[in-house]
Amino acid sequence: MKQETEKTRYSDVELQEFKELILEKLRIAKEELNALASSLSSPNANGTDDTAGTYKTLEDGSATLEKESINQLAARQKKFIEQLEAALVRIENKTYGICRETGKLIQKERLRAVPHTTLSMEAKLKQY
Repeated sequence: MKQETEKTRYSDVELQEFKELILEKLRIAKEELNALASSLSSPNANGTDDTAGTYKTLEDGSATLEKESINQLAARQKKFIEQLEAALVRIENKTYGICRETGKLIQKERLRAVPHTTLSMEAKLKQY
């Protein structure tokens, strides 16, 4: 009688499927980061030079707040890109999809939703 052994890693075919998914997410993430960067580098987006001092001060405050917000989004996007790139390394090492806490395979559904994850739901729910 053949004994069923628990799968310890994803097959090369499965890893290729995840790689394609990650590469597409990476392409989109880099496009979004470039868009954020270009919106930061363009000076006054609406192109109007307001000469009234009061309005200028309000606009400057608003522009500063918007720049801070864009910087935060860009930082988050950079971190996401780094996580996706790290996932590609794990695919190359054939360790992709293995939970770093439990050592078990992370469910495919979870990897499709969060392809850069290193934790199974079991391990994630145990963390506080």
